[in-house]
Amino acid sequence: MSAVPKIQPVPPVDQLHRTPASDVKKLGWRGVMRQLQTQGPVLVTNHQQPEAVILPVQAYAALLARAQHTADPAEATLEALRRRFDERLAVLNTPEAGDRLRGLMDGPARLGGEVQAGASY
Repeated sequence: MSAVPKIQPVPPVDQLHRTPASDVKKLGWRGVMRQLQTQGPVLVTNHQQPEAVILPVQAYAALLARAQHTADPAEATLEALRRRFDERLAVLNTPEAGDRLRGLMDGPARLGGEVQAGASY
Protein backbone atom coordinates (compact mmCIF):
# COMPACT_ATOMS: atom_id res chain seq x y z
CA MET A 1 0.00 0.00 0.00
CA SER A 2 1.46 3.38 -0.96
CA ALA A 3 1.87 6.13 1.55
CA VAL A 4 -0.54 9.04 1.49
CA PRO A 5 1.33 12.31 0.92
CA LYS A 6 1.50 14.70 3.86
CA ILE A 7 -0.18 18.02 3.22
CA GLN A 8 -0.82 21.15 5.17
CA PRO A 9 -4.45 21.12 6.26
CA VAL A 10 -6.63 23.26 4.02
CA PRO A 11 -8.67 25.64 6.18
CA PRO A 12 -12.46 25.66 5.95
CA VAL A 13 -13.94 27.73 3.13
CA ASP A 14 -15.02 30.52 5.47
CA GLN A 15 -11.39 30.98 6.62
CA LEU A 16 -9.75 31.11 3.17
CA HIS A 17 -8.33 34.31 1.72
CA ARG A 18 -11.05 35.70 -0.57
CA THR A 19 -10.57 37.41 -3.88
CA PRO A 20 -13.35 38.55 -6.20
CA ALA A 21 -13.44 37.12 -9.71
CA SER A 22 -12.85 40.66 -11.03
CA ASP A 23 -9.44 40.66 -9.26
CA VAL A 24 -8.50 37.47 -11.07
CA LYS A 25 -9.06 39.34 -14.32
CA LYS A 26 -7.45 42.56 -13.05
CA LEU A 27 -4.39 40.97 -11.40
CA GLY A 28 -3.99 38.30 -14.03
CA TRP A 29 -2.97 34.74 -13.44
CA ARG A 30 0.47 35.73 -12.14
CA GLY A 31 -1.11 37.95 -9.51
CA VAL A 32 -3.39 35.14 -8.36
CA MET A 33 -0.42 32.76 -8.22
CA ARG A 34 1.47 35.29 -6.05
CA GLN A 35 -1.52 35.39 -3.69
CA LEU A 36 -1.56 31.60 -3.64
CA GLN A 37 2.14 31.44 -2.74
CA THR A 38 1.96 34.11 -0.04
CA GLN A 39 -1.48 33.54 1.47
CA GLY A 40 -2.30 29.90 0.71
CA PRO A 41 -5.44 28.60 -1.01
CA VAL A 42 -7.57 31.35 -2.57
CA LEU A 43 -11.37 31.45 -2.55
CA VAL A 44 -12.66 33.14 -5.70
CA THR A 45 -16.01 34.85 -5.21
CA ASN A 46 -18.59 36.29 -7.58
CA HIS A 47 -20.91 38.88 -6.04
CA GLN A 48 -19.52 37.78 -2.66
CA GLN A 49 -20.66 34.17 -3.22
CA PRO A 50 -17.96 31.43 -3.20
CA GLU A 51 -17.36 29.98 -6.65
CA ALA A 52 -13.97 28.27 -6.67
CA VAL A 53 -10.93 27.44 -4.58
CA ILE A 54 -7.50 27.67 -6.14
CA LEU A 55 -4.97 25.23 -4.61
CA PRO A 56 -1.35 24.43 -5.42
CA VAL A 57 -1.04 21.31 -7.60
CA GLN A 58 0.75 19.45 -4.80
CA ALA A 59 -2.13 20.11 -2.39
CA TYR A 60 -4.68 18.96 -4.96
CA ALA A 61 -2.70 15.78 -5.71
CA ALA A 62 -2.36 15.02 -2.00
CA LEU A 63 -6.10 15.56 -1.39
CA LEU A 64 -6.94 13.32 -4.34
CA ALA A 65 -4.55 10.60 -3.13
CA ARG A 66 -5.98 10.79 0.38
CA ALA A 67 -9.56 10.54 -0.93
CA GLN A 68 -8.69 7.51 -3.07
CA HIS A 69 -6.77 5.91 -0.21
CA THR A 70 -9.68 6.21 2.20
CA ALA A 71 -12.40 5.37 -0.33
CA ASP A 72 -10.92 2.09 -1.60
CA PRO A 73 -10.88 0.15 1.71
CA ALA A 74 -14.33 1.42 2.64
CA GLU A 75 -15.77 0.37 -0.71
CA ALA A 76 -14.16 -3.06 -0.47
CA THR A 77 -15.60 -3.54 3.02
CA LEU A 78 -19.06 -2.48 1.89
CA GLU A 79 -18.91 -4.79 -1.11
CA ALA A 80 -17.96 -7.74 1.14
CA LEU A 81 -20.90 -6.95 3.44
CA ARG A 82 -23.27 -6.70 0.46
CA ARG A 83 -22.09 -10.07 -0.84
CA ARG A 84 -22.51 -11.79 2.55
CA PHE A 85 -25.96 -10.24 3.04
CA ASP A 86 -27.06 -11.32 -0.45
CA GLU A 87 -25.78 -14.85 0.11
CA ARG A 88 -27.75 -15.17 3.35
CA LEU A 89 -30.92 -13.75 1.80
CA ALA A 90 -30.63 -16.06 -1.23
CA VAL A 91 -32.11 -18.83 0.97
CA LEU A 92 -35.42 -16.97 0.93
CA ASN A 93 -35.59 -17.24 -2.87
CA THR A 94 -35.60 -21.05 -2.93
CA PRO A 95 -38.90 -22.85 -3.65
CA GLU A 96 -38.95 -24.60 -0.26
CA ALA A 97 -38.22 -21.45 1.80
CA GLY A 98 -41.89 -20.83 2.70
CA ASP A 99 -42.48 -24.44 3.78
CA ARG A 100 -39.29 -24.49 5.87
CA LEU A 101 -40.26 -21.26 7.63
CA ARG A 102 -43.81 -22.46 8.34
CA GLY A 103 -42.45 -25.76 9.70
CA LEU A 104 -40.06 -23.90 11.94
CA MET A 105 -42.77 -21.59 13.28
CA ASP A 106 -45.36 -24.36 13.78
CA GLY A 107 -43.13 -26.59 15.90
CA PRO A 108 -42.02 -26.01 19.47
CA ALA A 109 -38.70 -24.31 20.09
CA ARG A 110 -36.11 -26.82 21.29
CA LEU A 111 -33.35 -24.82 22.87
CA GLY A 112 -32.34 -27.27 25.60
CA GLY A 113 -32.14 -24.48 28.17
CA GLU A 114 -29.67 -22.44 26.11
CA VAL A 115 -30.02 -19.39 23.94
CA GLN A 116 -28.92 -20.27 20.44
CA ALA A 117 -27.82 -17.86 17.76
CA GLY A 118 -25.93 -18.36 14.56
CA ALA A 119 -25.86 -18.27 10.82
CA SER A 120 -28.29 -21.15 10.36
CA TYR A 121 -31.60 -22.27 11.84
